[in-house]
Amino acid sequence: MNTHTAKQGLMRSCWGAMLALLLTLGCTPLWAQMSTRNFDHVKTGFALSGVHSSQRCESCHVNGVFRGTPRDCASCHISGARLATANVVKPQQHIPTQLGCETCHSTLTFSGARFNHMGVAPTSCGTCHNSVTASGKPAGHIMTQAPCGTCHRTTAWLPATGMDHSQFTVATVCANCHNGRSATGKTPTHIPTAVNCINCHTTTGWRPTKWNHSQQPVANQCSTCHSGAFPPADGRPANHIPYQVLSGVAITNCDSCHKSGYISWNPGMFHNNVSVTMQCASCHLSSAYGLTSKPATATHATVTGFCENCHKTTSSWFASKPDHSLFTVATNCSSCHNGTSAAGKTATHIPTTVNCISCHTTTTWRPTKWNHTQQPVANQCSTCHSGAYPPADGRPANHIPYQVLSGVAITNCDTCHKSGFASWFPGTFHSNVSVTVQCATCHLSSMYGLTSKPATATHATVTGFCESCHRSTSTWLSVQYTHSPANAVGTGTCDTCHNGVTALGKPASHIPIPAGTAKCDSCHLGQVTFTAPYTMNHSVVTTATCKSCHNGSYTTAGTQGALAKPGNHVPEATQLLNGSAMDCKACHSSTTSFTTEKMNHNGSLGNGSGWCKGCHATGTAYLGNMLKMSLTHNASGKTDCSVSGCHKPLGTFGTTYLKWN
Repeated sequence: MNTHTAKQGLMRSCWGAMLALLLTLGCTPLWAQMSTRNFDHVKTGFALSGVHSSQRCESCHVNGVFRGTPRDCASCHISGARLATANVVKPQQHIPTQLGCETCHSTLTFSGARFNHMGVAPTSCGTCHNSVTASGKPAGHIMTQAPCGTCHRTTAWLPATGMDHSQFTVATVCANCHNGRSATGKTPTHIPTAVNCINCHTTTGWRPTKWNHSQQPVANQCSTCHSGAFPPADGRPANHIPYQVLSGVAITNCDSCHKSGYISWNPGMFHNNVSVTMQCASCHLSSAYGLTSKPATATHATVTGFCENCHKTTSSWFASKPDHSLFTVATNCSSCHNGTSAAGKTATHIPTTVNCISCHTTTTWRPTKWNHTQQPVANQCSTCHSGAYPPADGRPANHIPYQVLSGVAITNCDTCHKSGFASWFPGTFHSNVSVTVQCATCHLSSMYGLTSKPATATHATVTGFCESCHRSTSTWLSVQYTHSPANAVGTGTCDTCHNGVTALGKPASHIPIPAGTAKCDSCHLGQVTFTAPYTMNHSVVTTATCKSCHNGSYTTAGTQGALAKPGNHVPEATQLLNGSAMDCKACHSSTTSFTTEKMNHNGSLGNGSGWCKGCHATGTAYLGNMLKMSLTHNASGKTDCSVSGCHKPLGTFGTTYLKWN
């Protein structure tokens, strides 16, 4: 060990005196040991600790020599040293180091040395950690030539964190190292799979994984993992339907029913994928499996199984078939069909207390036999027709807003809708409701599908009060319009508005009048109605021909009509020269009476250039006081009255058109 350093002079004198005394007395070493048992070794500057405290003095102080006893470990614990006899010495396989023993070892034991790796190069670990000098790579260590310091720290072998995975690819067989021996492998709860780790895991962390059921075939293999033994791959929950107890049911794996993908088990469709027509009670008798179960109703009170006796389809419980064949109109349907024991009225069923069988049959709810006769409906329409009970429709969005009209007595739909139950149309408001004002509420716009304000100059500024002009609810044409002085009778301005667009114009049956010369107020002298008072004013139609009106097409015009020629009018068109071009005024000179007339022969000569006999021959019956004679009244063989040797103008007798003789 190291030499003493504290108070060396005093200690030398003390030890010298003691040695002299011992030599003088001739004491034995044992006596010397015992006599110094209570000696305070700390005073020497070298405290005895650990194993040193139990050693005999002569183990270090050979031959009783106290002075110069070494204090360093190596003097006693290095093979071949002077004081190393019988001591534990540094073994041959000790790590190569020049540091003192006390740097790593304590005086208690050489084992459990604590080596301070500070300053040790990360690449030099193998110099000591070679399984000879110090612990090296275990038998299961991953295969690598990398220095220990690449992955391990000097404070502990584990966890090893420095492994460089950056060069690994999908071709790297991860399990060569990650096999549970060389490196962390699959845990006991890892899903059973032989695919390479990197298919699901990354080189930076085991979790989260990239598992998405595409890494290996999973069809019809679900339960291999989803057994509950490999969390988080869950297995069947405790309330899963007990399909395994059903006989004759072909379910090969979870995906026989669970087909909605890998995100969720729900919905699992058993009946959509498995054919089963019985054993319903295995799942549906109680609510243990989260399914529709036997309801707590009187109908089902005694049911202990065989649901399929009544319920004939797996798509709906309501396709049940109790035997209704004995039910009659006296059967109180709602004793079962109350929404609890069996399907009852829906929330949108029309409000009624009549028995179900009054409208429905025992084979189906629809179509119904409802025809409005099963209960009183007069003045009750809106009880059902509110829009809340389809198909009983309510008022459409464009229904007239009768409810905002004041003083209108409408008690229910059938106040206006009286055409029966097959259709709301026609609904006749004005025929059933007395209203003389508030027209604009419905008729100002077209939103209610009614006749609305026309886009005319007359109506451009109208914002209401239709009834100021329109005096009848049966027709818009019953108008009493207050004309301004600028449009008074005689101003000739009627057709400014009365053009058939802005206001009522001439009807199709109106007589044709010359444009520009005849105005409405030439004949129509009132502004309340066109029909009275009015008088035909022929002075404004002098440029027109009489025949343009008096041709039989306008016999209803005016008070007596534009009279046409009577049937016994002389046939001027066929008998007079150019007679078809003649107008009435060629003979008739008065516009007040057709009888004021003078015959105009239009230059006819007779005998082909016009004919006299057409009107003057015996037996003709045309209007007028013309003389009629037989062609043979004077001589035979004559072809017309006016021929050579007879009457003028072709003959020699009489005065042309005035006298025969």
